[in-house]
Amino acid sequence: MTKRAYNFNAGPAALPLEVLERAQVEFVDFRNTGMSIMEMSHRGAVYESVHNEAQERLLSLLGNPKGYKVLFLQGGASTQFAMLPMNLLGARQTASYVMTGSWAKKALSEAKLIGETHVAASSEAEKFMKLPDVSNLSLPERTAYVHLTSNETIEGTQFKSFPDTGSVPLIADMSSDIFCKPFDLNQFGMIYAGAQKNLGPSGITVVIAREELVSESPKTIPTMLRYSTHVDNNSLYNTPPSFSVYMVNEVLKWIEEQGGLAGIEQKNTKKAELLYNTIDSSGDFYRGCVEVEDRSLMNVTFRLASEELEKKFIKASEEEGFVGLKGHRSVGGLRASIYNAAPYESVKALTDFMSHFQKTNG
Repeated sequence: MTKRAYNFNAGPAALPLEVLERAQVEFVDFRNTGMSIMEMSHRGAVYESVHNEAQERLLSLLGNPKGYKVLFLQGGASTQFAMLPMNLLGARQTASYVMTGSWAKKALSEAKLIGETHVAASSEAEKFMKLPDVSNLSLPERTAYVHLTSNETIEGTQFKSFPDTGSVPLIADMSSDIFCKPFDLNQFGMIYAGAQKNLGPSGITVVIAREELVSESPKTIPTMLRYSTHVDNNSLYNTPPSFSVYMVNEVLKWIEEQGGLAGIEQKNTKKAELLYNTIDSSGDFYRGCVEVEDRSLMNVTFRLASEELEKKFIKASEEEGFVGLKGHRSVGGLRASIYNAAPYESVKALTDFMSHFQKTNG
C-alpha cells in the first residue's frame, strides 16, 4: 500500500482511511446498481435512502433532539454568512456577533450588508489570541440572533462552553470543530458547518436548525437562498452534491464506530495533549500562540524564535512527509490541524520530529 502522508491540512483535511477504502470499493458499482452513486438520479430511491440516512445519523449522534431539521446546502460556511441574515434578520432588528478572529469577522462583514449589526463581545484587542467573556452578553432590544464561531481555525481558539442567550436564538459556525466532542444542540437555534474538516469532503454544507426558525423565509430573497425552500424539499430542490452526501454518511458511520462523540473526544484530547505538552515542555523553543484555557482541540498554532527558523522547520517537515504545517498567511507561524480523522500516529510522528528538530536547531 502507498505510504500515507502525515496530513495536517486545515481543510480540505484528512479523511478516515477506512472511509476512503470503503468508498473505493463502492465507487464504480454502488449497492449492485451497476452505477456509481455519482451517476444516479437524486430523485431515485437508492440515492434518497443515503440522503435521509445521513440526516438521521447527524441527529442521532446528537441524541435525537426534537424539533430540528438537517439541511444539505452548498456554498460553504461563507454562503451561510449571508444566507443567515437574509433569512433571519428582519427590519428594525439587530444581529449580534461575537468577535473571535478571522472567520467571525467575515461572518459579521456579510451581515453588515444585510442589516443592523452589533458586536456583543470581542477579543480583537488581544489580537484574538484569547476568547472574550461571553457569560453575560448585553444584547440590544429586538436582537434577531447571536452568532459565534465555535472554533477559529486560523488563530487556534475554541469555546469550551456556550452562552445562554435566553429566548434569542444562538447560532454557531462550527465548520472546524463540529463533532469533535459532544455538545447540547438544544442550546442552539442553528448550527452550520462546511464539511471539509470533520465531516467529509468539500462541496457540502450541513445546517441543523430549529424547524420554526427556518420554515418561513422572506419571499423577497432568491429561492435558492431561502432556508424554507430546502426545508420544504428535503434539501432536494436542486441537484445535491450527492457524492459528498454519501461521504458524510460514511464518515458519520465511522464516528459511530469510534464510540460516538464521547469516543471521538477521548481520541482528540489525547492527540491535543501530546502536541501541546511537546510545545509547553520545549523551554520556549516552541511557543503556543493562544492563552492556555482557550486552546483549540482541532487547530494547534505555535511559533518559533524567528521566521527564518519557522521556514527551516516547514522545509524540513515537508522532506519528512508532513503536509500543511504552515500557518495561515494572515497570521504566519505554524499550525497543525488535528481533526477527527488525523490519526494519533501522525501526531506522535510530528512530536518526535519536533523534538528532533529542537535538538538539532536549539
